[in-house]
Amino acid sequence: MEFQGRQIIVTGGTGTLGLAVVGALTAAGATCHIPYINLDDAQISPFKGRTDVRLIPSVDLTDTSQVETLFAGVANLWASIHIAGGFAYGALAKTDPKILRQQIDINLMTCLLCCRSAIDVMCKQGQGGRIVNVAARSGLEWRQGANMATYAAAKAAVAALTVALAEEVVESRILVNAVAPSIIDTAANRAEMPKADFAKWPKPEEIAKTILFLASPKNLVTRGAVVPVYGRA
Repeated sequence: MEFQGRQIIVTGGTGTLGLAVVGALTAAGATCHIPYINLDDAQISPFKGRTDVRLIPSVDLTDTSQVETLFAGVANLWASIHIAGGFAYGALAKTDPKILRQQIDINLMTCLLCCRSAIDVMCKQGQGGRIVNVAARSGLEWRQGANMATYAAAKAAVAALTVALAEEVVESRILVNAVAPSIIDTAANRAEMPKADFAKWPKPEEIAKTILFLASPKNLVTRGAVVPVYGRA
């Protein structure tokens, strides 16, 4: 169990991909700390009574002080896995500038603040650590971002932040990487695109395996990578 005793913060841990990542991490021995806001009882119930999952309520990931408090409150932090974010669709000419600012806030700023706080805690501990972010295919292959330019721009920034940050902190033994999914096979995406070939989409559990390797103590050399997890899409 390579994550035995490891303390890991997973933002977006109650979403479809987050659940797959948390499930894989806890099966490998980790304790996952999941910040959340505005969840109902049905979403929280799968975690009740578990000692390997700790839910942390009322955390606004766009708020600097709340993010700092979140990370400072986890002793012996090993990894930060940042899955939280949001999507926006629509032609740019018809998109309110507020949507762009929202996409920057929920995708880039949340990532930046979590990375910043994770590095602060890990450097104080002096034991190194791992950071894994979630970019997107449209953030790497810009033509894929047609009709979702605000989302693509924000995720491209997440990818750039990841690679630049990896160079900043490597001497502190903190390895920073990201994954870039295409269209994840979720119930919501199937409902939005009912005629698509779902078999080609990467499954959450498959993406989780890549994230786990990047976050693992067994990852000794991979840093500054934005790993495509496209499936056959």
